[in-house]
Amino acid sequence: MIRILSWNIQNGKGCDGQVSLSRIAHEIEAMGAPDVICLQEVSRGLSVFSSDERPDQMAELSDLFGGYESVFGPAIEAAGPSGRWQYGNAIFSRLPILSSCAHLLPRPADVQRKQMARQATDIVIDTERGPRRVITTHLEFHSARQRVAQAVRLRELHQEAVEEQLSPPQSEKDGPYQFVPRPVDVVMCGDFNMLPDSDEYQALIQPFSSSDRNLMDAWEKYSPGQPYPPTCGVHDRIQWPEGPHCRDYFFLAGECVTQLSRLFVNTETSASDHQPLMIELS
Repeated sequence: MIRILSWNIQNGKGCDGQVSLSRIAHEIEAMGAPDVICLQEVSRGLSVFSSDERPDQMAELSDLFGGYESVFGPAIEAAGPSGRWQYGNAIFSRLPILSSCAHLLPRPADVQRKQMARQATDIVIDTERGPRRVITTHLEFHSARQRVAQAVRLRELHQEAVEEQLSPPQSEKDGPYQFVPRPVDVVMCGDFNMLPDSDEYQALIQPFSSSDRNLMDAWEKYSPGQPYPPTCGVHDRIQWPEGPHCRDYFFLAGECVTQLSRLFVNTETSASDHQPLMIELS
């Protein structure tokens, strides 16, 4: 069995206003020691809460998750008044990481809206049932136009893997042209900042010609027709006056769809403004 967790940790800031990555790690461990941990809103050298502190959160999390390999996926790196800073996603895996890469997501101009660079962090892990691809992301909040473009690109990333499986490229045994597989058995997760009836949601699950390649919402597979469990606005009604709702998801394709045995959301913790969610694959 493989457990994969996804959580927007808001840089470790809980609903009590306190920033604690150790609390984040404790909550994750209490959920059953996931094999793969996908986190959004992780920073290095950045003051995100009007504080003089500019910690390396990736280094701190790596210490907290000893025994895990780690990949940091900054959506942006830039020079600031107090030095260089990075902001993005992080993945920690107890399973061997066979490869990793980063995908900068599109950001078409949308005038007079706050926005930031967005990225998808992409790894391939080695499992008893073969390689599995895990992608985590955090889509734009303020611009629906950018979110749709980003959802389309995420679907294209999976489509490229499908086409590559059908028509493998030429490869060399060594060097930069050696073939690095991108499995079609994929878990895509994160904070998508979208509702289930949105245009961007529909863009992501748009079917392929072969239905067994489609990206499928894990909740619709696990509990079809049932209301989505809230992943945001459960404890923080200041940032989320609309109250509890879902904007964090798992999407699956290939054998990962049939292997899904459980999906659950921890609605008890208030260590972030979002709730952690986890799937189990048999």
